[in-house]
Amino acid sequence: MDIFLITIASLCMILGIAGSFLPILPGPLLSWIGLLLIGFSKNIPLSQTFLILTFIIATVIMILDYIIPAVGTKRYGGSRAGIVGTSIGLIIGLLFLGPFGIIIGPFIGALIGELINKSSLNTAMKAAWGSFLGFLASTFMKFVISIVYLGFFIAKLVDNWSSITS
Repeated sequence: MDIFLITIASLCMILGIAGSFLPILPGPLLSWIGLLLIGFSKNIPLSQTFLILTFIIATVIMILDYIIPAVGTKRYGGSRAGIVGTSIGLIIGLLFLGPFGIIIGPFIGALIGELINKSSLNTAMKAAWGSFLGFLASTFMKFVISIVYLGFFIAKLVDNWSSITS
């Protein structure tokens, strides 16, 4: 049973890292599920506190993933219209363009939102650029957390390898 749990958990870890870049997969949450699965193993002890803390972190990262592009828009001079455009662009881009849409959707949404708000093209481009930088920041954050969770996963496997294989 341990080998089965480790195999499924390993798959979750790989999908978690991929999910850092693919918007369809909730990256850090999938990595956390990998940690949870090895916690069910008889031979790999994980404390409940550790699992709760890592779950909270994964959940916060998921929420921030939707907020950070809007913050980037605001930070680069975008108005409320640009922030709303970023959010709408994210949703529409994801629905109609898939993974590519999550990159270009917020950018185009912020640009259109600012142009509708009668901002200059220069201001609108800066806001759109802020949205794109926010997307990059959130992607990097998800990737780092997924790699940290992979590190915990590997460390637990290495520490308990003799009991797993016996």
